[in-house]
Amino acid sequence: MDLLDDPTPGQNMPEYSVSELSGEVKRTLEGTFGRIRVRGEVGRVFKARSGHLYYDVKDDRSVLACTTWKGQISGLSVVPEEGLEVVVTGRLTAFGAQSKYNMNVDEVAVAGQGALMALLEKRKKQLEAEGLFASERKKPLPYLPQIIGVVTSPSGAVIRDILHRLRDRFPRKVLIWPVAVQGANCAPEVARAIDGFNQLTPGGSLPRPDLLIVARGGGSVEDLWGFNEEVVARAAAASDIPLISAVGHETDTTLIDYVSDRRAPTPTAAAELAVPVRLELAAWIEEQGARLSRATTDGVQRRSQRLRDLSRALPRAETLLDTPRQRLDQAAERLPNALIRGVQNRRVKLLDASAHLRPSTLRALVEGRRDRCHNLSSRLSLRPIQRELTVRKDQLTRLTERMNTTQTARLDRLRQQIEATDRLRETLSYKATLKRGYAVVRGDGQVVTTKAQAEQHSALEIEFADGVLSTGASATNDVKPTPKPASKKAKPTPPNQGSLF
Repeated sequence: MDLLDDPTPGQNMPEYSVSELSGEVKRTLEGTFGRIRVRGEVGRVFKARSGHLYYDVKDDRSVLACTTWKGQISGLSVVPEEGLEVVVTGRLTAFGAQSKYNMNVDEVAVAGQGALMALLEKRKKQLEAEGLFASERKKPLPYLPQIIGVVTSPSGAVIRDILHRLRDRFPRKVLIWPVAVQGANCAPEVARAIDGFNQLTPGGSLPRPDLLIVARGGGSVEDLWGFNEEVVARAAAASDIPLISAVGHETDTTLIDYVSDRRAPTPTAAAELAVPVRLELAAWIEEQGARLSRATTDGVQRRSQRLRDLSRALPRAETLLDTPRQRLDQAAERLPNALIRGVQNRRVKLLDASAHLRPSTLRALVEGRRDRCHNLSSRLSLRPIQRELTVRKDQLTRLTERMNTTQTARLDRLRQQIEATDRLRETLSYKATLKRGYAVVRGDGQVVTTKAQAEQHSALEIEFADGVLSTGASATNDVKPTPKPASKKAKPTPPNQGSLF
């Protein structure tokens, strides 16, 4: 410290200026205490426009003003909130412009798990009151998502477990958004990742996922605290993409579990919730196909049986015509007599009418009709009639020519069909077989095909291609065919072998 050059006479105590005194106090505080840790409850919290954070740490008797500069906030593991019991670490300093001292804090830790749970319960009640935990706002998970977005650390075992489980169950395309899963950067990075996935364009070069998984392995309450931050919970609640939270183990619970659409006890379980088992799905499809086939077959069989039952109840077709056939027969029997009676009745009426007619009356009637015909003929013009007759005559001539042509063609076609049928008949006739050296043996007009049948007949007829030869008793009555003239070179007569019959 610097003393004034001219102390007041008679005074041994030195004099200080205000700035000197403030600087001395500041050096004394910083030199005496150095870096210290203070435990207390967070009171008023104020964040200035410059980004600096001002808050109080108090107990039941005193209040300590604390300051965290803008550049130090990102290094805090816990952001001070009013009512939270914390342990702050930093250096004491003095602010001489207002004769105040405060503590520059660069590290904040929650004072015990009980305080963390109290803070968690407070945030939980606040978000629940806003309706973020309501079941009706939770979205259903897609049955088979095409693309799955995973928000987790890229270097941990969590992502390997998720990818391995997806590959075993049903391989899908996976987009990974790397984030810090603990520490001060955890909450803002996770919130930005969820919002970033929602900002992607469906079907774009980097397609938007159909399902999100926020995953982290197990850890202490402090390690998982980033997923209890309000910013993460609100980002999960605002996500348009269905979200599965898989933070910690089954016993760990964070705020993101309450606002997510589905909670998985482990990251591996999240992958199991995301996709079905492909083999089970294929087996189910095959089973449904078999059920469909059985149901179709049973339905056809039931309808066939029903049709057969109904057909048995219907009358036969021929019985439906019995009654009309009887009525027709009865009408046919009555028709000749009715015609005769009708003709007789009309003849009688004609005779009665002719008896009343006189020649003079007939002559007068004929003359009247003749005059009327003359009048009508004089009024008629014959030219239109003649033209009409000419047109009709031409039409009749053309129709006659067409009819003759059609009839001639039809007769030719029928003649050709008859000739073809006759040729077929000649081809299939047994006489064509006779020309190849075969014969037909008959006895008493019946064809004989075996020796036993031939022995039963006393006379036989053998038909060749050029005639019929009779043997036995009827041989004298048959006309023998004219023998062909002998050839120039006569063959030697074979020895008599006797009759085969």
